[in-house]
Amino acid sequence: MNYLAHSYLAFSDEQIVGQFLEDVIPNRDRFSYPEKMQEGITLHREVDTFTDSHPELSKAKKIFSPLVRLYAGAFVDVSMDYFLANSLSDEELKNHAEKVYRALRKYEELLPERLLRMVDGMEKDNWLYNYKEDFGIKYSMQNVLNKAKYLDKDLPVFEIFLNNKPELKKHFDVFFPELLAHAKKINAGF
Repeated sequence: MNYLAHSYLAFSDEQIVGQFLEDVIPNRDRFSYPEKMQEGITLHREVDTFTDSHPELSKAKKIFSPLVRLYAGAFVDVSMDYFLANSLSDEELKNHAEKVYRALRKYEELLPERLLRMVDGMEKDNWLYNYKEDFGIKYSMQNVLNKAKYLDKDLPVFEIFLNNKPELKKHFDVFFPELLAHAKKINAGF
C-alpha cells in the first residue's frame, strides 16, 4: 500500500507517524521511537506482508508486470490509494489528509530530514487528498518511475492504469475490506 492506505490504517497520530517512518529509517533505529510509533512501524510491516501475499493483488500485479516487471507491486500500491480515496466522501478524505499532516507536524522534531522534506511537498501539493484525481495518481506513478533505477522514465504506466481501472477496482473491492480487518486485528494485539 501507499501513503494514503498506510495512514488510513493507523489508529492514532503516533501510529500515523510510525507508518511514515517505516519507509525512511533503518530497522536498527525503530526502537529509538516512542512505543506507539513503533506500533505504527510494525503495523506498516504487517500491512505490507498481508498485501504482498494477497491473491487479488497478485492478479492486479499482472496488469503492470509486462511493462515494469518487478516494480508492478509499487504501481498496484499507488492504484489502490486511488480507489481508497474514491471510496471515501470528499469530506472524509479532506479530513483524513488534514489529520495526517497535523500528526506529522506535531511530531516533526522526531522526523528524519528526508521525511520532513517529503512532508513539506506532500502537504503543499496535498498528495493524500489528490490521490482521488487522475492527475494525482499520474504524479505519484511518475514519482515511482523517477525513483526506479532500472525503468525508463517515459513508460506508459499511467495509461496502463487508465485502461485497466475497472479490473483494478474489482481487485480493490475484494482486497481492501480484508486488509482493513487484518489491520484492526493487528492493532487489537498491541
